[in-house]
Amino acid sequence: MYVLNYGSNFRDVNNNIMELLIMAYACKTSSANSIVGVIPYLPYSKQCKMRKRGCIVTKLLAKMMCKSGLTHIITMDLHQKEIQGFYDCPVDNLRASPFLLQYIQESIPDYRNSVIVARNPGSAKKATSYAERLRLAIAVIHGEQKESESDEVDGRYSPPCLHSVDKSRTMDVTVGVPAHPAKEKPPINIVGDVAGRIAIMVDDMIDDVHSFVAAAEVLKDCGAYKIYILATHGLLSSDAPRLIEDSPIDEVVVTNTVPHELQKMQCNKIKTIDISVLLSEAIRRIHNKESMSYLFKNVTLED
Repeated sequence: MYVLNYGSNFRDVNNNIMELLIMAYACKTSSANSIVGVIPYLPYSKQCKMRKRGCIVTKLLAKMMCKSGLTHIITMDLHQKEIQGFYDCPVDNLRASPFLLQYIQESIPDYRNSVIVARNPGSAKKATSYAERLRLAIAVIHGEQKESESDEVDGRYSPPCLHSVDKSRTMDVTVGVPAHPAKEKPPINIVGDVAGRIAIMVDDMIDDVHSFVAAAEVLKDCGAYKIYILATHGLLSSDAPRLIEDSPIDEVVVTNTVPHELQKMQCNKIKTIDISVLLSEAIRRIHNKESMSYLFKNVTLED
């Protein structure tokens, strides 16, 4: 039994999850031999690390999926590869990089005059993998300005107020404990040469585009004459289409793991790559009990 969770709208992500769990449980109670969940974009995949005292939502989702009856999961380009360890069933994390590389070679004129750009130092490994396959140079953007984290001011990480609790039971947490100095990133700058070249930014997903637009403006100021963004998952939430349309970005290329027809109607710069053939081949191989190794040929952790 194969349960495809494609998702019709990112605003209904919780409804989609519940529908998946209910369908999997219905198959389980109907004595299905195996239940394979085909989830091109795994929801909550960015909440896969413990931030201070926060919870790991991806771990909770993994437990729910396995308890509902899923015996195998097919997904694509997880935000962190370690997410596969949260599941008690096999997880095939397919890669969209062959499709994106093919698009660069076939649809970007003069791609040999390109440079692969990492939007931040954290995505440098992915950019390096693309650059090595295309035999291109690499550039890294440093000093990205991020918005302040909203949960830092909710009081969970501060000592209790002395006027609201018993002072005799309150410990002064500042005694002997050095305070962490706050991080201050430098103004955004580029490590690498992009003057007179095509800049291609690669990432696993594009959701909030403010950082991409800021990076594109810096690339334009440094002499890049065309700017492309390639990502697997095009969430493009909020006013992303308008920001892309008004930015120096020439094209945003994403796959159809997440529906984005409405966003394409609002922005002519968004292009789509069809990856359905990869998912169908994975389903065919699992159904016929064939090896999945071919789909991971020459795939590295950085892809």
